[in-house]
Amino acid sequence: MLNIAVISDTHGLLRPEVLEQLQGRDHIIHAGDIGSYETFQQLQTLAPLTIVRGNVDAGAWANKIPVSEFFQLDNSLIYCLHNLQDLDLDPVAAELNLIISGHTHQPALFEKDGVHYLNPGSIGPRRFSLPISMATIQLQGAELDIEFIEF
Repeated sequence: MLNIAVISDTHGLLRPEVLEQLQGRDHIIHAGDIGSYETFQQLQTLAPLTIVRGNVDAGAWANKIPVSEFFQLDNSLIYCLHNLQDLDLDPVAAELNLIISGHTHQPALFEKDGVHYLNPGSIGPRRFSLPISMATIQLQGAELDIEFIEF
């Protein structure tokens, strides 16, 4: 079983309580708006990292980060991008199990046509009255157990 942390919209802020939650994970997925090269570097030291670029990520360091990632963990095919509105493929035809996005700062989880869609929310600076949140995935084969953590 893989123990995965899913975060988004750090905007350059890694809170101590978030760092504590990221410790010991088998993998970290970041759905964009990293905010700074320092945040990117710090995340790389914690666990294997899949990361995509968000709309606030600019500069030479950010240009090296892809805008989307298609990857496999265990037996699950996953697609990660920052803004779900930019989805440029048919998830069913691609045989995806999970699509991860950020951008809205609003945690969300739903299923459509057998594909799970996850937005972990934001762990960066609070926006309006939205929660500070991330998600965890316990992944075994193609079975996903997804939970949200609010701070």
